[in-house]
Amino acid sequence: MLQDKITQYTEEIRAFAPSSSADVENFRLKFLVSKGIVKNLFDEFKTVTPEEKRTLGKVLNEFKQLAEATFKEAQEKFGSSEKQQAQQKEGDLTLPGNGFQLGSRHPISLVRKEIVEIFKKLGFVVSEGPEIEDDWHNFSALNFPPEHPARDMQDTFFIKKQEGNDITLRTHTSSVQVRLMEAGKPPFRAIMPGRVYRNEAISARAHCFFHQVEGLYVDENVSFADLKQTLYHFVQEMYGEGTKVRFRPSYFPFTEPSAEMDISCTICKGAGCNLCKYSGWVEILGCGMVDPNVLENCGIDSKKYSGFAFGMGIERITNLKYVIKDLRLFSENDVRFLSQFETELI
Repeated sequence: MLQDKITQYTEEIRAFAPSSSADVENFRLKFLVSKGIVKNLFDEFKTVTPEEKRTLGKVLNEFKQLAEATFKEAQEKFGSSEKQQAQQKEGDLTLPGNGFQLGSRHPISLVRKEIVEIFKKLGFVVSEGPEIEDDWHNFSALNFPPEHPARDMQDTFFIKKQEGNDITLRTHTSSVQVRLMEAGKPPFRAIMPGRVYRNEAISARAHCFFHQVEGLYVDENVSFADLKQTLYHFVQEMYGEGTKVRFRPSYFPFTEPSAEMDISCTICKGAGCNLCKYSGWVEILGCGMVDPNVLENCGIDSKKYSGFAFGMGIERITNLKYVIKDLRLFSENDVRFLSQFETELI
């Protein structure tokens, strides 16, 4: 019967003698929550006869008040005690301080920042764009016509195939160059750092996502000599004055003429090692003069303006700077690896 339950729980509450804040919390969970004993007794009260309601209503309200008062008294007692203990600890100057671990910047972030700073000194600004691109900005505007074999050079992640303008994850930050030229008028002098994606098997030398920095300079009378001197300066700033440089003819759809640039291996100093395949040279970037078709696609008069472009993988630059031989380390978030680099407060 309801009366018997009220009597039983009343005796239990009067005998309640908590010894810790955990006991107080258990009391609250048992009696005062939405599915606790007090709520259940009031639900049962709704089912008794009208005569019993007149008798039990007052008793049940007194029981509820007793439970709430008991909880409040116990809560104040133990809450005050714990607060005093905390204040005593805070005031004890002989206690050791709470240590905290220093964080560190990711090596990719460090090298990206250094690359940006080098080119900023030459007047280049930073320009960024979306990682999800359409076919026009990722391919067609860059002189990749439909069915052109050069498209096979890019192992693309397609998000949505639609006639005339597929949606993809960008395969290079060259798409930002297109957006920059479409939105403004020459001269342009900008670098485009960012993450790019290609459908490649993950290994020590390749990954399905990586980071690039591309550069663009468009103005009147820009020459290949301007390109070479810009990149010579970058290499000397990044790797030191003793680093050797060589250019090899190459092919890219969006530049003509095109070249790949090698530097003397920073690990073996040109003597030959696994990284440079015992040649003494390591390729670090591709470059060339912007193809006139690309300028015209972006609404720029190719007879008046010329320009150069270059692009490098930040992972490759980082490999050579810090002698890191496995690309997978950059994305595994291993604290033992990351803690080797520049330490800063986070």
